[in-house]
Amino acid sequence: MPSKSKVICVIMGGGRGTRLHPLVSERCKPAVPLAGKYRLVDIPISNCLNSGLNQIYVLTQFNTASLHRHIQESYKFDPFGGGFVDILSAEQTMAGESWYQGTADCVRQNLHHFNANDDDLVLILSGDQLYQMDLEALTNQHRDSGAAVTIAAKAMKTTDVLGLGLMRVEDDLSIQEFVEKPTDMNIIEGLALSESVTSDLDSEKGAKYVLANMGIYCFNMRFLRESLNNAHTDFGKEVIPHLLGKVNMKSFVFEGYWEDIGTIHSFFEANLSLADPVPPFNFFDENNPVYTRARFLPAAKLNNLTTKEAIVAGGCIISQCNIERCVIGVRSKICDGTNLKNVIMMGSDFFENDEDRKENRNRQRPDIGVGENCQIENAIIDKGARIGKNVRLSPAGKPDMFEQGDVMVRDGVLLVLKNGVVPDGTVI
Repeated sequence: MPSKSKVICVIMGGGRGTRLHPLVSERCKPAVPLAGKYRLVDIPISNCLNSGLNQIYVLTQFNTASLHRHIQESYKFDPFGGGFVDILSAEQTMAGESWYQGTADCVRQNLHHFNANDDDLVLILSGDQLYQMDLEALTNQHRDSGAAVTIAAKAMKTTDVLGLGLMRVEDDLSIQEFVEKPTDMNIIEGLALSESVTSDLDSEKGAKYVLANMGIYCFNMRFLRESLNNAHTDFGKEVIPHLLGKVNMKSFVFEGYWEDIGTIHSFFEANLSLADPVPPFNFFDENNPVYTRARFLPAAKLNNLTTKEAIVAGGCIISQCNIERCVIGVRSKICDGTNLKNVIMMGSDFFENDEDRKENRNRQRPDIGVGENCQIENAIIDKGARIGKNVRLSPAGKPDMFEQGDVMVRDGVLLVLKNGVVPDGTVI
């Protein structure tokens, strides 16, 4: 019998992610910590592995060191399954010396690395989204429909699609119209789904819905090469609109939870929602585990702790505190009398020992973690941050571009920078 064409997964991890600044000042977007113990890149990689797809390339460019280290330490395969997670960084070649100019250019520059035949499939995924999808169902639909390109789409309210590509499809899921990131509400509502379609969805009564591009594309390899044999640099802005009406282009409608984590606000809300009693994203699904690095940490140590909706990762030491709707990352230390509300604390890469603490005293700086009697709300505390005693931090009343020392406010969220220091008694 003829062998089934293989599927090559390509995860885009090369963007600057400027809207996530300052979380990406020292790391790329896919390396940003998530849910206490994971990284954003773990989500698309886990979706691939749970769908039986294990030939995965991650394309990187900016601030890649921590992402490379995480992938190398997390994803190791035996020699019998043929699986791999391979990192492809931007490189200068005899054919060109420029860095990636966009998503399409990123894939174009790496086509020769994929070792793919013309009838193989290439599944292109984003490295900064939170969702669980059966990617095999997408590739099966792509094959069965005879499509040249399949685009994953999510039905969203017309009021929630700013910054996303939108499409109009026929009953057979063929894409008839595609508009990249429209801002005119007349155009957006002109692409809205009919009431007969939205009645089949879990939709809000009276709301208008439109299909949004999830940034997940499936191409036949031969056709992908042909589509990139030009100067187009971006899939959503140029490649897809150029192909519209010329080839068989289908949508794959996804009905589950999906969040595009492109801004500080969306990252903040997506993380905190994971602490809800019934979170929108399920990390507890044994049939679809989310894989990450094995750290071999001790269990979290909690002493006289009052909590309300919280995630606490391994290796934490928390004493006599009040924690409400918080995500507490690995190796976090929170001292007596502290109150945290709506806080994402990313933790630390190492435990401090007695010598470290002695050095901290000599340098008159706090230990890593949050000191005694602090009040912090609506904040992200990045890795390795040092917050002293009697500190008060809140974005309330602060302008959106506020900065003071190692503290910033962005999108209405207060941020303490990675390895930042907030001295005793600071009030912001």
